[in-house]
Amino acid sequence: MHEKKQEKKKISLFPRRKARPALKKLRNYAFIDSQNLNLGVQRVGFKMNWKKFREYLRDDFDVENAYMFIGYMPENEDLYTQMQEAGYLVALKPTLDMFLDPNEEKKEDRPPTKGNVDAELVMYTMKEMGNYDKAIIVSGDGDFYSLIEYMRDKNKLLKIMTPNWRYSTLLKPFEEYVIRLDLQKRRLAYRSHHSKNSKDNGNNKGGDDNGTKPSGASTKPSRPKKRSQKRRGGQRKRS
Repeated sequence: MHEKKQEKKKISLFPRRKARPALKKLRNYAFIDSQNLNLGVQRVGFKMNWKKFREYLRDDFDVENAYMFIGYMPENEDLYTQMQEAGYLVALKPTLDMFLDPNEEKKEDRPPTKGNVDAELVMYTMKEMGNYDKAIIVSGDGDFYSLIEYMRDKNKLLKIMTPNWRYSTLLKPFEEYVIRLDLQKRRLAYRSHHSKNSKDNGNNKGGDDNGTKPSGASTKPSRPKKRSQKRRGGQRKRS
């Protein structure tokens, strides 16, 4: 009879832990009123770096999709492409400019294009509600009061991001959700290399508010002058 060889199980002195199931990452969305945000930050003295803002939404708030709502203007095609490359889902609102002949010159008496995107933002927020865990509304406009109230009651509201402190009084009941983006200026502001170089040149050549002197100015301290005057006075007293 052939004896069956029993395979011995190897016992490890350092057993491996069973892999735990990965924690489910929140699927948060952001819905951005571009005109309200852009004009709001400019009123407090800075331009938004849209790439940094997208990173801010992703890194700090786990935003998977960020919808940017913009009124369409033909001359801004490059801007829309840049927004998409920065990671935004650009939703363009149809405007009258879409139906005009591009070769036709603009008339001075023609009213400016309106970029109000309130209806589109509300529609997308409601339509996508089953696809996200929580949402961020980026606007300081009180017209979104009913939407925000509904989202809060449904436990779907994560944050309300306002451009600055001058947001609608209608949003005051949701103060605990509000984040002011003007307080994130250092992190989110756009800084061009040209502005940095001009500041450096100003510091080296013409002085600035910090009290630096121009390169051609005398660096002789004022104290020796005072001492020399005292010596002259002393010589006069001796005579």
